Amino acid sequence: MKSFYTWQSITLLLIIIALVSFKNISSESAKESVSVNPDAEAAFHTMMDVLTHKRCVNCHPNDNVPKQGEDSHAHRFDITRSNAVGATNCNTCHQLSNNNYSGVPGAPEWALAPQSMAWEGLNRYEIARVMMDKSKNGNRTVNDLMHHLTEHELVLWAWDPGIDAEGNARELPPISKEDYIKAVKKWVDAGAIIPEEK
Repeated sequence: MKSFYTWQSITLLLIIIALVSFKNISSESAKESVSVNPDAEAAFHTMMDVLTHKRCVNCHPNDNVPKQGEDSHAHRFDITRSNAVGATNCNTCHQLSNNNYSGVPGAPEWALAPQSMAWEGLNRYEIARVMMDKSKNGNRTVNDLMHHLTEHELVLWAWDPGIDAEGNARELPPISKEDYIKAVKKWVDAGAIIPEEK
């Protein structure tokens, strides 16, 4: 009787080992199936080279204070998310286009990104996860995001940022507008998969 229980225990142990092995193999296969193809991964990094640039991050602060300039200093006049109403609303100063006399930048729908879309201090993978999270991105689908990232005039303003109050040209993103738009579309067409963080 004792040897029967021993044999039964060994059989049970072998079944458990087989199941654990199968689970590990399935997990590895699943990882491979969601891997990003090299072209899509390159497109992701090209897109994120722009989205992590100060032209974007200045309006996606991790606090309630918009940032300005190449050094990302706090917005002049103590502008914050809570006091940017009435006379101090963004559009009081930020008009539909850049004002090269005052150095105030402008584009249609100038605004601070919602708090849920804070990017400041995040790396490119974290920004992408926030950007793709419908609970944080204004319930945007992938196609909505592609439209926003490639056609919205406020986003595209980054390549036409005008001059600052001292008359100095503002820095452009490190990628041309054309290459950035191609990269966003290529990444979306490939499934908008966020590569594994390295």
